[in-house]
Amino acid sequence: MPTRRYDDSPGFGALYARTVKATLRKAEYEPDSDGLTLELPRTAVDQDHLAAYREVTGFSAGPALPVTYPHVLAFPLHLDLMSDPSFPYKPMGIVHLSNTITQLKPIPMHAELSIEVHSSPERPHPKGTIFDVLSSVSVDDEVVWTDSTTLLSRSAGTPSAHADLLPDPELKPTASWDLRANLGRRYAAASGDRNPIHLWKLSAQAFGFPRQIAHGMWAKAACLASIQRAGGLPDAYTVRVDFRKPLLLPSRVQFSHQRSTDTVDFALYSEDQSTTHLIGQLQTR
Repeated sequence: MPTRRYDDSPGFGALYARTVKATLRKAEYEPDSDGLTLELPRTAVDQDHLAAYREVTGFSAGPALPVTYPHVLAFPLHLDLMSDPSFPYKPMGIVHLSNTITQLKPIPMHAELSIEVHSSPERPHPKGTIFDVLSSVSVDDEVVWTDSTTLLSRSAGTPSAHADLLPDPELKPTASWDLRANLGRRYAAASGDRNPIHLWKLSAQAFGFPRQIAHGMWAKAACLASIQRAGGLPDAYTVRVDFRKPLLLPSRVQFSHQRSTDTVDFALYSEDQSTTHLIGQLQTR
């Protein structure tokens, strides 16, 4: 498996240009057989950037990174991987189905991090082909955080394939959130994810949405920040979310969560609870 190593995180301008080029490549394109691993062996957290991320997601200040923040640090490597000529799918149009993060221990906000990203083998899905972009973060040569981002490349699909989904919990609303039209642009500034479906009504309509939609990883972060404020988060846990229906902006949503001994079930619903936008489950390790 070839490895590409960086001294600094790749710049977003070149990455988005490559992403468009990769999406326009010819249908007869043949990928390389071996997967690519990307490494960023040494990176420090920009404290101003971290503060902006906390502000838009709702995480409170503290000595450790928010559990979803390393995903933002790994995201440029995700784009680099998916826009590389060796990658077998066209990156624009890929659907984000779910995300699973495991925090093995809190990550100090001033730690030097080592980030590694690669993709899993593909597997069939009723609506196409799915694969995972896998990320890990190490501190002092110890893996402290992992992330699995599950993505769907649409095609004819395999009707008999199993779609792995979290069960729908029965939860009562615990909070109402008013989400403004500029939320996608604010999160894009903090995360670097400037997919046009999140930014403006017209740019989202070009991809078939009636108006811009919230980032899935913003929704996950906001849910966990709310759980943290309501009773805290453990030091070591795994948290998975499934993204069910797009969350249009602006909108009003209902957040729900319920704690048990080692588990927190949570969800985001439309205001009238007729639509489920996100289902999540946190399990203490």
